[in-house]
Amino acid sequence: MLKGKTIILGVTGSIAAYKIAGLASMLVKQHADVHVIMTKNATNFIHPTTFETLTGNKCLVDTFDRDFEFKVNHVSLAKLADIMMIAPASANVIAKLAHGIADDMLTTTALACKAPICISPAMNTNMFTNPVTQDNIALCSKYGMHVIAPAEGYLACGDTGAGKMPEPETLFEYLLKEIACEKDLLGKKIMVTAGPTREAIDPVRYITNHSTGKMGYAIAKRAMLRGAEVTLVSGPVSITPPMFVKVVPVCSAKDMYDAVMGEAMQQDVIIKSAAVADYCPAEIATEKVKKQDKDMAISLVRTPDILGTLGQRRIEVEQERSGAAGETMEHVPYLCGFSMETENMLANSRKKLSNKHIDMVVANNLKQEGAGFGTDTNIVTIITPEEQKELPIMTKEEVADTLLTVIKNQL
Repeated sequence: MLKGKTIILGVTGSIAAYKIAGLASMLVKQHADVHVIMTKNATNFIHPTTFETLTGNKCLVDTFDRDFEFKVNHVSLAKLADIMMIAPASANVIAKLAHGIADDMLTTTALACKAPICISPAMNTNMFTNPVTQDNIALCSKYGMHVIAPAEGYLACGDTGAGKMPEPETLFEYLLKEIACEKDLLGKKIMVTAGPTREAIDPVRYITNHSTGKMGYAIAKRAMLRGAEVTLVSGPVSITPPMFVKVVPVCSAKDMYDAVMGEAMQQDVIIKSAAVADYCPAEIATEKVKKQDKDMAISLVRTPDILGTLGQRRIEVEQERSGAAGETMEHVPYLCGFSMETENMLANSRKKLSNKHIDMVVANNLKQEGAGFGTDTNIVTIITPEEQKELPIMTKEEVADTLLTVIKNQL
């Protein structure tokens, strides 16, 4: 995702400096061109050779180092950068950044850098909460630097509180958010539903399906990386939610209906990729149903039709518009549904597109190898009233990107 991107990592004198080796490794594995600049104090915690080995680039420390190509390094590197992240950022370096002090290679490069700059404070909790440090952090934010809130916990100094640098995996996600994708969905509000629903029989048992939520979660993450404001309405899954996404956890089909309908008309796009139960028990036992020496039947009733309700609302709004020229009418989002089939996939999916009055259906066949529940790949056909687009086997992230691009082009 980061091929062709140039990333500068600034490392300052904090015990957390050793963790940045892991971050550098993650970035290189994503094919980023990583350059590390260290303060002299940082070299007391981790040696520059470590970063040079990981990145394949010289680790810069001394502003006046003569052992480099004939060019002004702090300026040339700053021009190349797509982003600069200073992590860990000590109180001392934050103070310098806030007041434009450039007295070493790191702060000089930062002052010359026009690319986005992220700062991850890491220090003793009393230093972090000191009003002077807080004022300096506020100044950095005022000047357009993105300050990543430190984690709370046990610090190396023995104190407990705010001041821990987030783990490298978290810093990696911040970098992805900033530069991994073109922000072609910036300003759009997108709601995605994902995962299964659980329909209770009694306090112990429930009816559900095999959905893992992978497809919906991939769509939510890719939409976020492309700049959208994303709401993810998720049934019970074992996937860690993507960062920078509003997650609304739900359990039953009724829960999901309420969550979607509560915010539907504020969205630009709704993508219904959840595997919502079509039926639920007519009655939920308040106590565990005891096993008996005979068969048992459960009476089922239809669950609320989320996509059908949204499509019907569209019809109502269109009818109101036709009879109320010049009036400002209710906004209706673009509607995309998923159709998981085991037979007659195209015919059943086109029927769904028509019956539910929606803009798009993404169809796949559970019996096709490489598609369906729990896989990391999918094979889908994108169906709109105007066209039908069959996609080859792709990762679910690639399917998500293709789907979002088709939707963007129709908005």
